[in-house]
Amino acid sequence: MKNWLRTICSSLLLVPLLVAAETQPTGLQDEVQNLKKQVLELNRDLFLLEEELLFPSNTQVSVFVSMDVGEFFQLDSVTVQIDGKEVANYLYTQQEIDALVRGGVQRIHIGNLRNGEHELVAFFTGKGPHGRDYRRGATTVITKGLGPKYVELKIVDQTNNHQPEFDVKEW
Repeated sequence: MKNWLRTICSSLLLVPLLVAAETQPTGLQDEVQNLKKQVLELNRDLFLLEEELLFPSNTQVSVFVSMDVGEFFQLDSVTVQIDGKEVANYLYTQQEIDALVRGGVQRIHIGNLRNGEHELVAFFTGKGPHGRDYRRGATTVITKGLGPKYVELKIVDQTNNHQPEFDVKEW
């Protein structure tokens, strides 16, 4: 974590030099552009390294939210609990809901779990059919083995009964 902070601080120290160099001849501007590109690449690599250090693949669990259609349920928030402990609570904006309806997928949680069985509970809050307040839950037991575990919380419209269905899928 200290190295990550040190790199960001050193990157910030380069900014005044880069700004000053932009008023220089084109040879120097090319060098500045090259330095900017290297700083961006370094920041991306640091982000990936930090994620790998904090969440090693053998203990990693990721939880995603997706939505299909969204006619019978207007999502407001999602709360996720693993083994009785709240690990995520997210309140959605209209833009985020629109992105989910268009096929987007949001990673709502990334964390570490030991091998074995774990109970995952998700609560979905929003507006249901006829504009009524709606709160439903979905529960499943996930089995964490070696390697990363991916869980999808899927909201699907059921046209036969005009109700939303909340499904949990393991990958």
